[in-house]
Amino acid sequence: MTALPKRNLDKSNAQFQRALKRLPLGVSSTFRYWGDDRTIYVHHGKGGRTWDIDGNNYVDYRLGYGPAILGYADDRVDAAASKGMEVGGVFALSTERELIVADRISRMVPAAELVRFSNSGTEAVMAALRLARAYTGREQYLLVEGGYHGLFDAAMWMSNMDEWDLGSNQDPELVPYGKGIPPTVKQLAHITPMNNYERLEDMFKKHGDKLAAMLIEPIQGNCCSIMAEVEYVRLARELCTKYGVMLIIDEVKSGFRVGKSGIQGLMGVTPDITTFAKAVANGYPISVVAGREEVMRHFRYGGASHGGTYTAHSVSLAAAEETLRILDETDALETIANYGESLKAGISKILDARNIVHSYTGHPSMFGLFFAETPPNNYRAWKTSDYSFYDTMAHYLHDLNIIVEPDSREPWFICEAHGKDPSCLTDTLNAVERAVDLVLEHGVMTE
Repeated sequence: MTALPKRNLDKSNAQFQRALKRLPLGVSSTFRYWGDDRTIYVHHGKGGRTWDIDGNNYVDYRLGYGPAILGYADDRVDAAASKGMEVGGVFALSTERELIVADRISRMVPAAELVRFSNSGTEAVMAALRLARAYTGREQYLLVEGGYHGLFDAAMWMSNMDEWDLGSNQDPELVPYGKGIPPTVKQLAHITPMNNYERLEDMFKKHGDKLAAMLIEPIQGNCCSIMAEVEYVRLARELCTKYGVMLIIDEVKSGFRVGKSGIQGLMGVTPDITTFAKAVANGYPISVVAGREEVMRHFRYGGASHGGTYTAHSVSLAAAEETLRILDETDALETIANYGESLKAGISKILDARNIVHSYTGHPSMFGLFFAETPPNNYRAWKTSDYSFYDTMAHYLHDLNIIVEPDSREPWFICEAHGKDPSCLTDTLNAVERAVDLVLEHGVMTE
């Protein structure tokens, strides 16, 4: 048999053992833990590549879950951020640049009539849901299975597919992502499968007059980039209007990545409230809550509370101004999409030569790969599919210096720098070919 690839991770492993004494799991986010002997620590990133402290050089398709849309340490954005440092950081007061960036966002996204800034995707969605409740006077809300809206109690509910009887006429039980989430919160949450029109209508007939909001990611950024059908999102818009429910389109991952006006622009659907984060400032911490003026004006004294000491930080605002300028005024998004298409075509050539059935979901800038003739169109279909081939291939790709999420839930994210560095595509396809052959030779891994 062919020998399995192996990286030198001696320094990362030693760092893990030291960090474990002070940091739970040795990291600052649970999702950065990839195992006791496979968790890596970054030395630096540049363009479409990341270097770990052992000196391993990776082509990176994780991109921090999508923020580095132009590439790591982009000279243009970093120069702008440096100018932002001269402003002085944080004042708990406003600066002129807030309006400049808000104006740009409103020009790019018609639904963004008014804009507020936050620091993370989670914060933005928390504020959006609070705003919807303030505007409607209602408390309950509707989620879509497979959607991810951040780490806060109201959003951390999912369908329990592991214990669901596939032949049952009942929906899976709604369960929390983990411990520490009060069961009482469950009383306010409802969930419906993606792209099931009948179930969506039933949900509104049953709960519509009690719902403050429906939250949806039309491209599910934490579930393989599974896409909602355009007509499904349009039906959601119609039902929300009919029942007086706020439609919140969560574009924390897709916003300014799949198009200048996000997925909502591509689908021609106007939400009441929308959220952006990852790609806004090429990795500098900032997020956006935007929406209809009538709704957004409820951010006021006596209305929905919103704020934060670090909100609209001068450095992040300056980075956002330059990032959005580049995305709006240059061909960066075209470069990203073209590279994504070339990468998919190259992977398909490798798989077709081995008669391996496969398919893709999502957008060229953030796509999912499946080893099935037809990709899943909702969370239930993904959860009950066989993704062991992908997970094993991803394991080998890490050892071959390609970073993707270790399981199939996270899309492959593309940045502009990938498209400007021909070696990224060559190195990736060489690694994919070898990883696929290793799976074929050694079989899939089991836990």
